[in-house]
Amino acid sequence: MQFTSEQRLDDGVLEREFTLGEIPGILWTPGSAPAPAPLILVGHNGGLHKREARLVARSRHSAAEYGYAVAAIDAPGYGDRPLSAADKQVRADLRRAKEAGEPLDEILETLIVPLVEKVVPEWQATLDALLALPEIGGPVGYSGMTAIGIQLAVVEPRISVAVFFAGGFVPGALRKAARQVTIPLLFLLQWDDQGNDRKLALDLFEAFGAEEKTLHANLGGHTGTPWFEVEDGARFFDRHLK
Repeated sequence: MQFTSEQRLDDGVLEREFTLGEIPGILWTPGSAPAPAPLILVGHNGGLHKREARLVARSRHSAAEYGYAVAAIDAPGYGDRPLSAADKQVRADLRRAKEAGEPLDEILETLIVPLVEKVVPEWQATLDALLALPEIGGPVGYSGMTAIGIQLAVVEPRISVAVFFAGGFVPGALRKAARQVTIPLLFLLQWDDQGNDRKLALDLFEAFGAEEKTLHANLGGHTGTPWFEVEDGARFFDRHLK
């Protein structure tokens, strides 16, 4: 892991951009909490761009107010990482299908399955590097895209708690794997998210194998998750990571 930039923000948080091989990312660490800090991995539901405004706001708040180290990376084909020819084709197919009002599930499977297969090992490599830093200790939580979160929770024993955002497509194989997610879970659902099937989200919540799982449903569209859910999520992490 190589740090490529560093700045101390006005809330005291230290923000450092890094690269790990081809993976670009950002690490936010608290300014005053004693080291080593517990760690939260964050991913944006609609593309995993490490500079997405809502992701950055959540990350800085968790570091400044709750003392967490927080890390985000760009997945292959998102953020600062180039699109492959296959990525370009499937996204073009998705735009065409949306415009034509055609079913999207088959195309979304083609998009999401390879993304999960690529980015979960990258998250694991990033986790290896982050936990080697003296200022980070663990335990580790995950907050972000449900499809990636399911696979990460299944294969990575160091993830001990998760917050999933329900507003995203989850392939069939990962829906079946949901019963293997046994860590404490907070599931956030936007009730009026027209791009996502509410019943499928509720069925997925029921399928999770966790003995402790909580569903928070709020009125509003895809990007309307209220800020108080950030506070509730932080308290949820506190119960399990501190």
